[in-house]
Amino acid sequence: MSIEKYRHPFLFYALATAVPWGLWFVGGYMSHIEPVRGFYTMVSSLLGILGLLAPMTIALVLIFRDRELRADFLGRTFTFNKIQPIYILATCFLMLGSILLAQAISLLFGYSANQFNLSSRFSFSAGIFPAWFILILAPILEELAWHSYGTDCLRRHFSLLTTSLIFAVFWALWHFPLSFIKDYYQANLVESGWIYSLNFVVSLIPYVVLMNWLYYKTGRNILVAIVFHITAGFFNEIFQTDPHSKIIQTVLLLLLTVFLVIKESDFFTKRESNLINGSA
Repeated sequence: MSIEKYRHPFLFYALATAVPWGLWFVGGYMSHIEPVRGFYTMVSSLLGILGLLAPMTIALVLIFRDRELRADFLGRTFTFNKIQPIYILATCFLMLGSILLAQAISLLFGYSANQFNLSSRFSFSAGIFPAWFILILAPILEELAWHSYGTDCLRRHFSLLTTSLIFAVFWALWHFPLSFIKDYYQANLVESGWIYSLNFVVSLIPYVVLMNWLYYKTGRNILVAIVFHITAGFFNEIFQTDPHSKIIQTVLLLLLTVFLVIKESDFFTKRESNLINGSA
């Protein structure tokens, strides 16, 4: 179907920002309260999950009140049909390949080969929830918001490249309150140094462009976005990766993104809002 019916970007993004921010700032405050630590940790953790749930809930409310949007959502959420194998491989293994190549390049600069060893622990915690649980849950909840409604309501007005750049900026700002929640990934980045926080922000640009490239190449398949998001977090956690290798990874993904945008310039820069059957 056409994406013309995804027509409420301001409403969606205003609510998808305000609600999580309110929950997460409160959660951040509570995560630093020392007395009765277990209680405040539990409440902070639950507020973190509620913040993740909010954009998805807002998207589904906007979708399920309209019969056509409901059918469109259900038809592209639970299927991998008619997807070319190259895009399935890219979805599952692009992020693995990028981090392994980044680690290999880092060896040329004197960094340790121990990076290729599997890590015995995660680089962050999420209160009462195990990190592996968040690595799976967060991508599911987020992509059921961003790629059920959020991306298409922007794509209705802009080219794919512009849509991706706008969303990358929004997504960086959307994560901001998480840097105040004790031991969360973004909070640990801030403590590690400004360059690592900056790298996280910059890395969202190629990451979003590549994810949206896969999303539209596969007929706006939401499962593709979910799997790509899961692999991005998982493969960046399972190795003993030096933080500088993640900077190299960002450079590699930027180079790949520039290559794809040049190679498929019409696909990325043509403004085409009438996406029939999800093909750009």
